[in-house]
Amino acid sequence: MTTTPRLVLTCALLLITVQLPAATAVADDTGPSEPPGTEPSATAPVKVDPTDPDLKLPEGATLAAAKVLDIKSVVEDQSGDERREDTNADVTFALQAEVLFGKDSAKISAEAKSRIATIAEEIRKQNATQVRVFGFTDNLGSSAHGDTLSKARANAVQAVLDQDLNSPAITFDVRGYGEQYPIADNSTEQGRRKNRRVEVTFPRTQQ
Repeated sequence: MTTTPRLVLTCALLLITVQLPAATAVADDTGPSEPPGTEPSATAPVKVDPTDPDLKLPEGATLAAAKVLDIKSVVEDQSGDERREDTNADVTFALQAEVLFGKDSAKISAEAKSRIATIAEEIRKQNATQVRVFGFTDNLGSSAHGDTLSKARANAVQAVLDQDLNSPAITFDVRGYGEQYPIADNSTEQGRRKNRRVEVTFPRTQQ
C-alpha cells in the first residue's frame, strides 16, 4: 500500500503502578474501546526495585507489577480512508466503509478489491494463519440494523480475502459489532465516517 502518511505515532511505555492504601478504584470510560481479542499483549520482563529511594513512594504505598505497553505505529493515508496500525504482536488495516461499499450496502466495489488484495499480500508476507475481520458502523439507524450490516460487510471482505489468499491453512474470525467500539466522535459526520469501517487484523511475524 502506497500512502502519504498523515499521522505516525510510535510509543513504548514502562508502567509502574503505585498502590496506595485504602484507595478507591474509579473506572475510566473516556479512553478508546477495543473489541475482544484485540487487547495489547506485551509483557514486561523488567524488574523494579521497590526499595529504590529514587521512587519516593508515599508512606504505606506498594508497587504493583510493572508492564510494558505494546509499541504502536499508526499510519493513515492523506484522505483518511485507510489506516494501518502495527504493534509488537499484530498488524491491523482499517478501511472506511465508503471506499469499500455503497451507502447501506455490503456489495464490494471493484476499486475496493484492489485495496483488499494489498492486505492479502501483507497477510502472505507475515505468514499469518489466523485473520480477524471485524465490521463496524456509526450510531445512526437502529442498533439491530447496524449489527446486521457490519457483519455482512465483514463477511464480504473475508470472502475476497479468502479468494485472494486461496489457502486452507488460514482461518478467519468474522464479526459484526455494529455501533460498538467507536474510534471517533459519532456526533459529527467526520467522526461517523471513521466509525463506519472494516478492520482486518493478523499476527505479525516479520519484525
